[in-house]
Amino acid sequence: MIYRNFQDIKLSALGYGAMRLPVIDGDEGNIDREKVEKLIDRAMAEGINYYDTAWGYHNGQSERVLGDILAKYPKDSYYFADKFPGYDLSNMPKVKEIFEEQLRKTGREYFDFYLFHNVCEMNINEYLDPQYGVAEYLFEQKKNKRIRHLGFSCHGEPETLNRFLEAYGDRMEFCQLQLNYLDWTFQHGEEKVRMLKERNIPVWVMEPLRGGKLAKIKPDYEERLRKIRPEEKVPAMAFRFLQGTEGVTMILSGMTTEEQLTENLSTFREDKPLNDKEVKELMGIAADMISENAVPCTACRYCTSHCPQELDIPRFISLYNEHFVTVNGGGWDFIAPMALSAIAEDKRPAACLHCRSCEQVCPQKIKISEIMTDFVKQIG
Repeated sequence: MIYRNFQDIKLSALGYGAMRLPVIDGDEGNIDREKVEKLIDRAMAEGINYYDTAWGYHNGQSERVLGDILAKYPKDSYYFADKFPGYDLSNMPKVKEIFEEQLRKTGREYFDFYLFHNVCEMNINEYLDPQYGVAEYLFEQKKNKRIRHLGFSCHGEPETLNRFLEAYGDRMEFCQLQLNYLDWTFQHGEEKVRMLKERNIPVWVMEPLRGGKLAKIKPDYEERLRKIRPEEKVPAMAFRFLQGTEGVTMILSGMTTEEQLTENLSTFREDKPLNDKEVKELMGIAADMISENAVPCTACRYCTSHCPQELDIPRFISLYNEHFVTVNGGGWDFIAPMALSAIAEDKRPAACLHCRSCEQVCPQKIKISEIMTDFVKQIG
């Protein structure tokens, strides 16, 4: 197992994410404990020492099951990570209540790692609002050593990430990002990593395979990948990209099956990051994968200057692309709906008048009015 230095401890470069545990009869709230225990035992034996869960995973059962299974191991043999569920705004006034319940559910006296969960456009104002006291409470728990290391996860745009960093960046020890070779450009991953590097904040990676999309790709893309490194399997190439990404300390993977765990353990037995030539070729493949489903908007903003409703059309097209690239890859899109919920109702895609003034000045000849109609149909 590869290990990375984080402050005064060594973390396995591969962490176990508990969002996609095996379940019984497709019921997300009914975790197959026997299978999970077998997977965790294997992971511990092979050197994985970081386990990540959250309040909402598996309808609230992930924390409890993970805590129960890991309880048989000495607490100094692994690191346990949990999160405050700020993705649900109704939780904001309940930080103390939820934190205490999380400790109870997991059977712990403290969390090794704890995160502000999912900082994004939907909740950034609430996270920064002192009336809720989320940050102040978590800082207090850190001081009292009930949180050993405090960080945050982020699905927001770079501007939102910057707002959070301006407020709390000097007190954040790590940041968890959705990062993979597709999202390096598609979700501004490169820019976000650079922003964190400027503050010396190490990166934790979530969705390294984009919900499985990068584990099984179309045959022509797979053929191109194999030309880069014939000896590597498709999922391994995504991990090799991240192994060479400066600033990345922890790579989380939600391993549901024994086969997935075995493949990932094999990949993380040695550090084999991609070289510059290989990264360039991989980025070319990523660009082609995105272009298959993405509207070719260049964000020139000619459209916004001609929109009588003053809609942020380039932003909507970006979210539209996020939705279709995710859904067509077999994933579940939550980013676009969350981002839209933070926009005033009279400034959402449904406010489009279909006057086509934007289309008359679009250099790419995009049928914007049709996209707005479909956006409303697909997402609301």
